Amino acid sequence: MLAFGVGAGLLFAGCSRATDVNEPKRLEMVERQIVARGVKDPRVLAAMRRIPRHLFVPESEIPHAYEDRPLPIGSGQTISQPYIVAFMTEQLHLTGSETVLEIGTGSGYQTAVLAALAKKVYSIEIRPELAAEATGRLKSLGVTNADVMAADGYRGWPEHAPFDGILVTAAPERIPPPLLEQLASPGRMVIPVGGFYQELKVIERSGGGYTEKSVLPVRFVPFVRETPTPPPAPAR
Repeated sequence: MLAFGVGAGLLFAGCSRATDVNEPKRLEMVERQIVARGVKDPRVLAAMRRIPRHLFVPESEIPHAYEDRPLPIGSGQTISQPYIVAFMTEQLHLTGSETVLEIGTGSGYQTAVLAALAKKVYSIEIRPELAAEATGRLKSLGVTNADVMAADGYRGWPEHAPFDGILVTAAPERIPPPLLEQLASPGRMVIPVGGFYQELKVIERSGGGYTEKSVLPVRFVPFVRETPTPPPAPAR
C-alpha cells in the first residue's frame, strides 16, 4: 500500500500516469476551472492535478467527473465542484505539519485533498453508509493519514483537538460552538454559513479571540444533525 501524506509526491495506488486515461481531463480542469479563477497555492494545485476525482463519484457520473459542477454521490449528498474544493483548501494555508478536522466526509474526495497537504486528517460523516464507503475508498487508494468516523459533526472530535485547521462541507445556520472551541490558536476554520443565502466564512483564532470574514457566496447542502432519540412513553 502506498503512503499518501506530507511530501509524498505520488499518484494514488493503482492510478499511474501510464494507465490514467483521465489525467488530461484533470489537468484541463485545474487550468480552466481553478487556476483561471485565482487559486495560486502550488501545493493545492499539485494535489488537484494528482487526485483522481473520477474515483470518488458513482460509475454513472464518471463521464462528468471533471466538469465544473457538483455531482450526486448518493444519500442526497453531492461532491463539491472542483473549484470550491481547491478554494476552500487554499484558505486553510496548509504547510504539511497540520492536524485538520473535516466535517462532512461525503465520498472522501475533499478528505483526500486535505490528506495530501496536511500531516493528519480526522473526518466526520453523519451518514454511516457514506462514512463506510469513504473509508474503504481512501484505504484502497493508499490514503494512510486520514481517519473517518460516523458521527454528528456538530460536536467535532474533541479527543484529537485542538485542530490547526477545520473545514466544513455543509452549511449550518450558525457556527457550531464546539468547533470554535476545538480550533487551535493560531488556527483557521473554513465554513459555509446560512440558510437560503450562504456565505463561505474564514474564521481565524489567535491569542484569546476570533476574527471572521466572508470570502464567497456559496450553496452547500444543509448541516444535518443527529435526531435525538425520544424518551420512552410512560407506562399506562
